[in-house]
Amino acid sequence: MYEEVDFDRRRYLGIALINPDAKGAALITGASSGIGAIYVDRLANRGYDLILVARNRERLDALAARLVDDTGRSVKAIVADLNDNSDLARIEQLLRIDERITMLVNNAGIGVPLPFLDSDIERVERMINLNVIALTRLTRAVASALVNRGGGTIINIASVAAIAPEVLNGVYGATKAFVLAFSLALDKEFASQKIRVQVVLLGATATDFWDAAGTPLEGIPSRMVMKAGDMVDAAIAGLDRGELVTIPSLPDFSDWDAYEAARQNMIPKLSLSSPASRYGVPPARPHGRHPPEAALSSTGER
Repeated sequence: MYEEVDFDRRRYLGIALINPDAKGAALITGASSGIGAIYVDRLANRGYDLILVARNRERLDALAARLVDDTGRSVKAIVADLNDNSDLARIEQLLRIDERITMLVNNAGIGVPLPFLDSDIERVERMINLNVIALTRLTRAVASALVNRGGGTIINIASVAAIAPEVLNGVYGATKAFVLAFSLALDKEFASQKIRVQVVLLGATATDFWDAAGTPLEGIPSRMVMKAGDMVDAAIAGLDRGELVTIPSLPDFSDWDAYEAARQNMIPKLSLSSPASRYGVPPARPHGRHPPEAALSSTGER
């Protein structure tokens, strides 16, 4: 059911030449399989050296060896569990000190399949730690370094659940809504720092994410499931187009533009001195002014 990276690589190499110009190094989390492994393949062929971070040493080593043979790029594989504080700290430090790094792909993430009240709360906490805390810490580590290096790129892999939290576990959707909001804020903060930010909102994608989450992919209509290679190719095309938000399966991007325009229209109205009239709360009186009844009462006169 899942797309094999080997077959996908052959298709891609048939339409793209390996870029001989080095672009620095890209660090990809969750790099040993699925979306992460395809990002690794694509970025190697775009001229990036690679730092692969994942928990599975066997897969990492095999992927690294293949990439060196195919592309001649420098590839470093690091076994790390980003839910482990010491492992996370090691990757943060690497992002700070390795001056080759010009790109971070925050791809590592997990899901929880069951409704909130049926979910194992310990697993929910691990999901929050990986999808939110680890992503935030890695982004903070690389962003400060990229400012000093004169710029770079941060790609955050999120989900359409960020804007449609009803479709999956609510906490999973909330973690991805965080990634979307975080990315929008970072783009504004880094506008003058030559740091590109992209957030990719994935729909259902044919990877082992679903098995790991305990939800068989076979239960999802095939018309809703995108091949992982197509998804990554679309995401990279969105990066090339300068998109801040990329939704690979959205047919008409003007739908997102309308959504964003509505959000921007609300922003200046979200914090005002008086409640909206629909709530029936009387307008606030000017500060320091008292109603006539209060003034008379304070003098003792009636």
